Amino acid sequence: MTPRDRIFEGAYACVARYGIGKTTVEDVAREARVSRATIYRYFPGGKDELMRETIAWETARFFTRLADTVAGIDDLGTLLEEALFFAHRAVEEHAVLQKVLQTEPELLLPEMSTEAERLITLVRAFLMPFLDRADLVPGVDPAAAGEHVARLFLSFLGAPGSWDLRDRAEVRRVVRSQILAGIVSS
Repeated sequence: MTPRDRIFEGAYACVARYGIGKTTVEDVAREARVSRATIYRYFPGGKDELMRETIAWETARFFTRLADTVAGIDDLGTLLEEALFFAHRAVEEHAVLQKVLQTEPELLLPEMSTEAERLITLVRAFLMPFLDRADLVPGVDPAAAGEHVARLFLSFLGAPGSWDLRDRAEVRRVVRSQILAGIVSS
């Protein structure tokens, strides 16, 4: 494991234990078994940069698990259903994320907002091969549809409203009537 990975794991463990606000560079160095100088070598912006990069690292791990979950699915609708079902459950069950959202939302939400545009770009890029093969409504531009679907997917993930995303039938209705409506021919 690289020193950078050890630092991310150490930072994650410290946030789980102390929260974002109370985690220090010294805590992370001790947890990762590296010096403070090593942390500053990788993260010259100090704790703020370390926390931003740790959030990005954990987000990437989440999306890797999500991609593994939907691997082999060829149909856009089914892919989105499985992805939304998995993602909602993963966010609900992510103990560290839920703890930080309850105790320190003011420290996490700005970072997530900054990360949102990058996530939209990643989700759109992931969806493009599926949209290129989908039976789109005439006149629908695949790139615009990708942006739209990515934004809606992330929106439902973060704020499902009255939809019960733990219910597969409900997830299917969300995908078919909300996310893909007007984009894919029925």
